[in-house]
Amino acid sequence: MLCDICGKSNATVHLTEIVDDQMTELHLCDECARQKSAAMEQQFGLSDLLAGMVQGGKTEKAGEAVKVKCPNCGLTYADFRKIGRLGCSDCYTAFKKYLAPLLKRIHGSSQHFGKSPARVTRVIRKKVDLQELRMKLARAIEMEAFEEAAKLRDQIRDSEKKQQEKE
Repeated sequence: MLCDICGKSNATVHLTEIVDDQMTELHLCDECARQKSAAMEQQFGLSDLLAGMVQGGKTEKAGEAVKVKCPNCGLTYADFRKIGRLGCSDCYTAFKKYLAPLLKRIHGSSQHFGKSPARVTRVIRKKVDLQELRMKLARAIEMEAFEEAAKLRDQIRDSEKKQQEKE
């Protein structure tokens, strides 16, 4: 199948566009796909998508995040929002307050687990469950729900005891 745009090269990318409830299929070669991608990025950039997702589309208090700057690479949070990419690994720390809600919305969690063997995954899952119990305990204490806090405390103790027995 030839590319729908240039008509010369073989189509290797198949794109489905839906605009105003009209579906269009495009079959593109690598070069035309790159050009189409660049055009779409300019029209609706990744930074626009990320900015719309931060805190449910709400923007930060005026000027608050703009002042935040990475001490290592010098990237400002405003620059990150424009280009949609961080400058270095230290940016994660510098912009943590603003990235955490964004990552949670995108991935469903602000903690990365990745893939690992099933046996290891069970161990990690138990640790995460224990962390979640501790967070619930802190919230219960804060809300003065002491009966719930006592139940959570007991669950935490049981879980920790089981882990120690296995080790």
